[in-house]
Amino acid sequence: MTRDVNNFPFIETNRLLLREIVKDDANDILKYLSDEEVMKYYGLAPFKTINEALNEISWYQSILNEQTGIRWGITLKGKDEVIGSCGFLNRVPEHYRTEIGYELSRDYWGHGIASEALEAVIRYGFKYLKLQRVEALVEPPNIPSQKLIEKNGFIREGLLRKYEFTCGKFDDLYMYSLLKQDFEKLQDSKLNM
Repeated sequence: MTRDVNNFPFIETNRLLLREIVKDDANDILKYLSDEEVMKYYGLAPFKTINEALNEISWYQSILNEQTGIRWGITLKGKDEVIGSCGFLNRVPEHYRTEIGYELSRDYWGHGIASEALEAVIRYGFKYLKLQRVEALVEPPNIPSQKLIEKNGFIREGLLRKYEFTCGKFDDLYMYSLLKQDFEKLQDSKLNM
């Protein structure tokens, strides 16, 4: 179910409320983005200050304002603490495509929360943003992320060699994609189980 709150799309799933991330969430953001394990494949060093968290929130706002992306805060129903985020970046509306990104506090790993958020955000993208293609760029050693997106129907298309320069090194990235028709087929098969 999706509804608008202050023009920001609010997404509700069985266990989650996905909402806009605001400055008041900076301490929550700092809590999980200062964790070395969470940040291992994020492309940034673990956060150390509240200003770094505020800058991250400013980036979420800038991609929304520029219409190049949108990032939702992941919260559990009945709790307002932001425990992660999921959303789109590098959106190219004329080609109906975007990238997806996500992270989750380590305290909540292994409970299907990231998968639930990912599916809801992807559904929103195909329905309301009229996307045809969602891409995910994943570092080869990041096996949990690969399993997450493969579970959600993404197909690995290839290896982008030395594609990004982050944290003082060049990183290879796998290119994954999910097409609208593949997502719809996957959703239909879940309904028929």
